[in-house]
Amino acid sequence: MSHNDFEIEPILGLPEKPPKGEDILWRGKPSTLALARDALNLNWIIGYFLILMGWRFVSVVDFLPIGQAIGATVPFLLLGVLVCAILIGVAWVFAHNTVYTITSARIVMRIGAALTLTLNLPYRELGNASLKLHKDGSGTIALETTGNINLSYLVLWPHARAWRFSPAQPALRCIQDAQNVANILAEAAEDRINTPLITRDKLSFDAMTAEKA
Repeated sequence: MSHNDFEIEPILGLPEKPPKGEDILWRGKPSTLALARDALNLNWIIGYFLILMGWRFVSVVDFLPIGQAIGATVPFLLLGVLVCAILIGVAWVFAHNTVYTITSARIVMRIGAALTLTLNLPYRELGNASLKLHKDGSGTIALETTGNINLSYLVLWPHARAWRFSPAQPALRCIQDAQNVANILAEAAEDRINTPLITRDKLSFDAMTAEKA
C-alpha cells in the first residue's frame, strides 16, 4: 500500500487551507542539478577529481605506456563519479521534499528531508528580497526578514542564502524561471504592503459598546 508523508496537507505545500481572499500565485521547488551545483558545490567536486586525474596521469606517464598511464587515472574517475552521484542524490532528496509557495499574502516554505518544517513568511515581516540569476535561467531569491523573525542557518540549510549566518536569510533556492518568479513575488508583496492594515482600536470599541449599552 502506498504511503504519502504529506497526505495531511489540504493543499500541496500548505499546512492548512489559505483563508478567504488569499490566492496561490506560484508553487515550485528547487531544480535538483542546480541545487547540487549551487548548494553542494558539484562543479568544484568535479574540478577537484579532474585535477587528481591529471596529477595521476602526469606522475606516471614518464615510466608507463600511455594506455597504462590513462588506466591509472580510472580509480579517481570512478571515485569522482560515485561522489558526484551521491551529491546529486542528496540534492534530489532535498528538492523532492521541498515546496515553495507564493500567495497574495505570504511566502510558505515547506522544507526538510528527515524532519519537515513549514515556514510562513508574511510580506509585512520581510524587508528586502534579492535575486541571484544563473545563465540557465535558474536562480535563488533570498529574503531579508525583520527583527520579528529569527531563523537558524542550520535549520534553513540548504534553503538559505549562502554565507549569511546572522541573521540567516531564507531563500527560494535554485528555482527555474527565477526572473518570472521574482516578478510575481515583487508584485504580490507591493500589493499586500500597500493595502491598509485595519486593526481594532480596543479602547474605542469598548467605549462604543458601553455607549450602546
